[in-house]
Amino acid sequence: MILEVCVDTAAGLDAAVSGGADRIELCAALSLGGLTPPRSLIAMARTTPLPVHMLARPREGGFHYAAREAAMIADDITTAAEAGLAGVVIGASSADHRLDIALLSRLVAHARALGDIRGAPLSLTLHRVIDLCADMPDALDAAIALGFDRILTSGGEPRAIDGVSMLAALHQRAAGRIVILPGSGITASNVGAFLDIGLGEVHASCSVADPGDDTGGVDTARERRFGFTAPGRRRTDEASVRALKTAARRGIGKHT
Repeated sequence: MILEVCVDTAAGLDAAVSGGADRIELCAALSLGGLTPPRSLIAMARTTPLPVHMLARPREGGFHYAAREAAMIADDITTAAEAGLAGVVIGASSADHRLDIALLSRLVAHARALGDIRGAPLSLTLHRVIDLCADMPDALDAAIALGFDRILTSGGEPRAIDGVSMLAALHQRAAGRIVILPGSGITASNVGAFLDIGLGEVHASCSVADPGDDTGGVDTARERRFGFTAPGRRRTDEASVRALKTAARRGIGKHT
């Protein structure tokens, strides 16, 4: 079982590695579902001992991108490749919530060309844009045809545990042609449900409420008053990473 932990800070990166994650999804602003991380964090992540997949999402909101935004995503893919990261996480949709096949074809081709230049292919993940698609099985087929390696999805529901039946259907339909990577709300207490349907990778933030900052628990009430930090702030928790990894290992032993 591969545990991918999404992080958006240096402290989160350290917690994921120390807790036993197998792979990192590198982001900024996880409170918004994740955005493209800054180059300084990318540079730090490249020194970790784990494969790092970088999210390329230029703004919050939906995934219908204008030409200039599409160019930003392409540039982010280039940044990931030049930094030596293992993969990128991308997605795009049309105005009617279908996958934007034309744009995704160009982005996939761009990523594959960069992989050829650097001598190591970039792993390609289609992100949760698929959860907004009206026909998820059709979107799965499209992702396979486009050449993606995996799909990050919560099964069309806000929380993956509520989308287990769709995840099972997608996994069965994929038939080994693409990896179904469940994510959103996965914890040590519910990971068994995803192992039960045969999934071999899971994605989680392993986060806890963080009333202070990342460097010593300093109260942030003043920062919140000025709008410098958002209410409900969370942080990657090393113990939660370790608990999820342990639960998954036990689940594998139980279900095999």
